[in-house]
Amino acid sequence: MTLQKPDALPPHVEEAVQSIALLHGARDKVTWKEAKAFALGVCQWMASEDPERYLLNMSKKLRKGKIFLDYLRNDRMATAVAVLSPRAREGATVSMPLTWTQVRGDLDPKRYTVRTVPALLAKTKAWEGYEDAASSIKPAIKKLAEK
Repeated sequence: MTLQKPDALPPHVEEAVQSIALLHGARDKVTWKEAKAFALGVCQWMASEDPERYLLNMSKKLRKGKIFLDYLRNDRMATAVAVLSPRAREGATVSMPLTWTQVRGDLDPKRYTVRTVPALLAKTKAWEGYEDAASSIKPAIKKLAEK
């Protein structure tokens, strides 16, 4: 099963072990509060569409078999891991840019490691159109508010 991306949502995603990062190049300035509210709205929408697959609760014991949607990185004082950063864990998994069609039930973070990612990057189209896709998130915030 593939998650369908509505037109209002950012076109780029990143697999990050047990979470999905939506990546959006913004053309206008938004406050940290607006960015966090937007991220929360997107995550709430995704979790309501498929609660068996996604959750917003960061508790590790609740995450078993689910994808954690972490909107909390969208805060001025929050830390975040950069795309393609290796993790200090068995297998050295890497935060990997993906296309929306790759975000599906059989998504396995262990597939993306320091050994496998170079070859995968040579074939990926995840960054295709990233700069051209930069836009205002304000229309997307409005659409999410209507849901």
